[in-house]
Amino acid sequence: MLRFVVRRLLLLVPILLGLSILVFGWIHALPGSPAEALLGEHSTPEQVARVNHQYGLDKPLYVQYWRYLDTTVHGNFGTSIASARTITYELKQRFPATVELALAAMFFSIVVGLPLGFFAAKEYGSWFDNASLFASLIGISIPIFFLAIILKYIFSVRLGWLPSIGREDTLSEAEHPTNFYVLDGIITGNLGASWDAIRHLILPAIALGSIPLAIISRITRASVLDVQNEDYVRTARAKGLAPRTVDRRHVMRNALLPVTTIIGLQMGLLLSGAVLTETVFAIPGMGSWLKEAIFNRDYPVLQGGILFLAIVFVFVNLLVDITYALLNPRVRVS
Repeated sequence: MLRFVVRRLLLLVPILLGLSILVFGWIHALPGSPAEALLGEHSTPEQVARVNHQYGLDKPLYVQYWRYLDTTVHGNFGTSIASARTITYELKQRFPATVELALAAMFFSIVVGLPLGFFAAKEYGSWFDNASLFASLIGISIPIFFLAIILKYIFSVRLGWLPSIGREDTLSEAEHPTNFYVLDGIITGNLGASWDAIRHLILPAIALGSIPLAIISRITRASVLDVQNEDYVRTARAKGLAPRTVDRRHVMRNALLPVTTIIGLQMGLLLSGAVLTETVFAIPGMGSWLKEAIFNRDYPVLQGGILFLAIVFVFVNLLVDITYALLNPRVRVS
């Protein structure tokens, strides 16, 4: 297992190097420039040239890339052109919001999706099975932003049960030492602030978790249907084991193998793809930050933010591979 982890960590170097080249090339291929976005449409060529010189954008591309690579290797992602704040500072402010939202969405997906898929498989061909398949198809098909708007209208505008924007009440004076608002409330002993943060997470988590929920439900159903017909499951039942014991020890443990992989992949996608949800609910996370950077042609933000998300994505998948091996003793990692 240790050799496997070390090998994957070493593979991280060429992967991130290749990604940095692709991101750098894509960003500089975008029309416009940071100077034009910063100065506006009435800027003069002299002003644009001065800003380009200030940020080194008038240098050859290979020089700019080498400087970007050198600073990144030393742990410095650069400074935002638009806000003049360091990328590290922005990450500390933005990333916790995205992680909190992604974890809430994945929690909702797993808590609802696993039982839904399991009972649909146990009731194969019944009305419940058909209803779950129909619901999962709707969950995959409906656009996230459209579902988010519907949820806001019903539960915030019409019923007034839940807040519709932000991470906490606008009048809140809660302390945030880690910027994980739910955790901060627990650390500071302000449980009211934690509950307020949870209430702000419910609607965006449901909207963002709709697609992972549908996928987890369908994969769980298919996996349980496949596993429960295996010889070792029939043998366990023939020995007289209780149905719940067979389901828990033999069916679900083996059925969770492909589901674990899907959960890991979806978690990585949630961390990097929450742009629409954060925009609709005005959550100051990574998605909305990178969206603003694209409009502002903020090269350092795009380069540092995307590279950081790539590192997180790779490490999430590494944890998934380790979990996959631990769940099933038959899986051996050399």
